[in-house]
Amino acid sequence: MPRPRREDPPTLPGVADIRLRADEATTRIVLDVLRAHFTITAPRDYSGGRSYFQLDTGNTSPDPDDE
Repeated sequence: MPRPRREDPPTLPGVADIRLRADEATTRIVLDVLRAHFTITAPRDYSGGRSYFQLDTGNTSPDPDDE
């Protein structure tokens, strides 16, 4: 008998939960590129080359009032 599908956890608007599966060098490159354009949390590393992190897709441009 199949298990019932588990409900997805609630998410925040504009925030993506990401799982990245790659070797260390590739993970570092991908995270560097993402950090250049988005705000991301520190990745949580798991076995098998998996990293989990959140990416905020909100506007990261400087506030014009702060210039």
